[in-house]
Amino acid sequence: MHLFVIASILIVLSALFGYINVRFLKLPNTIGLMIIAIVFTLGLFLSKYIDPTLLHFAEELIFEIDFKTVLLDIMLGFLLFAGAMHTNFDQLKVQRWPVLLFATVGVLTSTFLVGGMSFYLFQALGFDVAFIHCLLFGALISPTDPIAVLGIMKKAGVPKKLETKIVGESLFNDGVGVVVFLTIFSIASGGSDGHGGSSFADIATLFGQEVIGGIIFGAGIGYLTYRLLKSIDDYEIEVMITLACVMGGYVLAHHLHLSAPLAIVVAGLIVGNDTVRDTAMSRTTEEFVDRFWELVDILLNALLFVLIGLELLVINFETSFVTAGLICILLVLLARFMSLIIPVRIFAKRLEFLPNTATLMTWGGLRGGISIALALSLSETMNRELILTVTYVVVVFSIIVQGLSIGKLAKRLLGEDMMEVSTSH
Repeated sequence: MHLFVIASILIVLSALFGYINVRFLKLPNTIGLMIIAIVFTLGLFLSKYIDPTLLHFAEELIFEIDFKTVLLDIMLGFLLFAGAMHTNFDQLKVQRWPVLLFATVGVLTSTFLVGGMSFYLFQALGFDVAFIHCLLFGALISPTDPIAVLGIMKKAGVPKKLETKIVGESLFNDGVGVVVFLTIFSIASGGSDGHGGSSFADIATLFGQEVIGGIIFGAGIGYLTYRLLKSIDDYEIEVMITLACVMGGYVLAHHLHLSAPLAIVVAGLIVGNDTVRDTAMSRTTEEFVDRFWELVDILLNALLFVLIGLELLVINFETSFVTAGLICILLVLLARFMSLIIPVRIFAKRLEFLPNTATLMTWGGLRGGISIALALSLSETMNRELILTVTYVVVVFSIIVQGLSIGKLAKRLLGEDMMEVSTSH
């Protein structure tokens, strides 16, 4: 199937589902689009009892889309830059140390907690899954997804202090999580017994190069973009410069074996902060840059969540797989809460954390397309079918149930008065 035909079908479906959501469901776009896409996909399954032609066409369409490549190599850079540009830089600067701990120690802790608990769960359910493959599941499901978080937190009405922690963490732990996953993946691929030949020093060097190198590189391209924007006053070319920053920076970071997601997040934070806006952009340029990246964000988000819904076509919904997925929802939430406890207690008094911050961050830490993309990259020998189904169940629950209820939970735990005061600040 021609690439233009595939893109056209996805755009048409996204526009149609978006219209149905805005006109009738009135849910946050990310949630509404995914729910409608899932219902549409279930309708395709039912249509086979009348005429299987449409189902076969849809399956052919989905099998021709490399979800991992589309998301991680094409969409992700644009979405991260758009999200980082509109993140409150001053608030994030204040919260930088807890965000750093959440995105590093928190992700690593959750990876091993989920890996350990899922290993015993799978054994109890009769699945023969190696521990290293359970760690792969822990690595792909532990990072919160910035795309899902950004799309839902904007409309959830949670206090700004809490929103900054959740959004800031998701922007950074995405890049860290991918590096952790790829590191464990390389170990798991190194031998049939699940033990690779990489030494601890090699792994630490790789991790440091990817993460620290990605951050430094992102700061460099962000500063270069700022200097270029400051030297001219032409909104059309300046929009193109920001686009070049994302596309060129992402490709070059990959080529240099640095974390491209982290690089783009840092560049977006630099270009989007108020100081750069005031000194490098005219009011017209700022308006056009913001409008352009808002449109990119909305369009790609729509496409992504429609794709997540349509991925239902490639999921193996064996009863035992779904049972494992439902239990893993609880394990993932428990592991996230446990990984947050120490960082929250360290900074709670110093930075005046809101009450029940760990609970709210646990429920607000949504999983999304990145987890599914990483699960799709597993080989058959890594229990791909089981882990993919479990991941899909956790992601769908996370986006729909947690996404729809995080605002209500915040009101219940914090109270209406604190919500109003915190949001106003």
